[in-house]
Amino acid sequence: MKLREIMSAPAIQVGAGEPVTVAARTLAQYDLGALPVCSADGKPVGLLTDRDIVTRCLAAGRDPGRTLVREIMSRNAVTAEGDMETSAAAALMGRLQIRRLPVVEQGRVQGMVTLGDLAGNPETEMDAVDALSRISEGVRSDKGNY
Repeated sequence: MKLREIMSAPAIQVGAGEPVTVAARTLAQYDLGALPVCSADGKPVGLLTDRDIVTRCLAAGRDPGRTLVREIMSRNAVTAEGDMETSAAAALMGRLQIRRLPVVEQGRVQGMVTLGDLAGNPETEMDAVDALSRISEGVRSDKGNY
């Protein structure tokens, strides 16, 4: 099965020059945990998670209305092509210990695949189990990470 067959599309995204408040409202509105950060032409430049907002903005004492997404986003987000096999994507997610994967076509973000998407599909649920197992190994090995 290909990623384009199970991805959530279209991808809700945010621009790097937007204030963090815009991104936070978008996450809340669509009940998401992450947004691909894209240039004006839809090319990915990073990824912003709800955790990034809390740890890099709020906990750091920054004003979310004056802080730009580019200042707190994770750069060099890992992406995958829409024709990637779901098993290969799950292996990649497990190896890199990531739970979300923007899906690109011709270099532009078209959708997102999460562990939940993999787990929610009978054809890919075992791939999700394998990926989560590898991700959990890293969590268990960190001291004090509960």
